Amino acid sequence: MQTIKAVIFDLDGTIANTLPLCVAAFRQAVEPLVQHTLSDEEIMATFGPSEEGTIMALAPQHYEKGIADYLRLYEEMHTLCPTAFEGIPTILSTLQSRPIRIAMVTGKGKYSTAISLQQFALTHYFEFIETGNAAGPCKPAGIEKITQLLSPIPKEQIIYVGDAPSDIIASRKVGIPVVAAAWAGTAEPEKLLALEPDELFYSIADFANWLYARI
Repeated sequence: MQTIKAVIFDLDGTIANTLPLCVAAFRQAVEPLVQHTLSDEEIMATFGPSEEGTIMALAPQHYEKGIADYLRLYEEMHTLCPTAFEGIPTILSTLQSRPIRIAMVTGKGKYSTAISLQQFALTHYFEFIETGNAAGPCKPAGIEKITQLLSPIPKEQIIYVGDAPSDIIASRKVGIPVVAAAWAGTAEPEKLLALEPDELFYSIADFANWLYARI
């Protein structure tokens, strides 16, 4: 792999262990509206679009209230995930000091993304942030847009770091190297390996050592 000049990060499961928080906030927001219990699997099956898409799938008759309640609960319950993964702030600080350009492409909506980055005190590290939309997964388009904004850095010197199989697929569509993040408890390493990412790391320390040797 060539020298890395830019890094694009996912958020949920990559920067922090936010997925359990998302599920818990969706459950508390939606169950009173639909008046039945929801399993983790039912909630996570709607992931891909932003939270607006999830509310539309789970409680379409209560869309406006569902969104408002979810965002309120997501912020109130962020104590479930008070900090980023250990080592991530150091990586971002090191990249910024080199200087390596840093961006984010996430399927989260813009409001919950802003809430989490503010909670983690990481907002200032990201030059560009592309969030999700209600219509469905849009990571390839988001990554492509960021690569254009990072011009004239060639795609082979940009990496995407994400924890989901869809992140690997999206990066391949755009034509940039992809690093699979398998350090979250919610990661599924077997599914990631099956898609043959350029690299896969089970720990942030191993990822940092690999990254620092290439910047």
